[in-house]
Amino acid sequence: MKREVPGNCPICDGEIKVTEIRCKRCKSIIKGVFDLCKFCRLTNEQKYFVEVFIKNRGNIKEIEKELGISYPTVRNKLDEVISVFGHKVEKPSIDKKDILERLKNGEITKDDALKLLSE
Repeated sequence: MKREVPGNCPICDGEIKVTEIRCKRCKSIIKGVFDLCKFCRLTNEQKYFVEVFIKNRGNIKEIEKELGISYPTVRNKLDEVISVFGHKVEKPSIDKKDILERLKNGEITKDDALKLLSE
């Protein structure tokens, strides 16, 4: 079973620091305080979402279909990942015309459109 370094402490959810790195081949040990990469800080669910996002080349419609979630949920999950990476999530102003166009093209459902318009 593959074990990965957790992104946050499983006890208190605090930030994890790696203090030792060991080479499997030559058995060298490097000690210090190392930060985890941004991707390591993602939860398993977020990592899976990023994998699906990349696999589908960011095509929201395909991501919706594969994960069985709505457009707003895809956006929310993407916003979560952006936040974990340390970037500010800018909530775009509602473009009613764009929402109606996406509804007309079948990219979102009526319920998705209503939810987007009410935000």
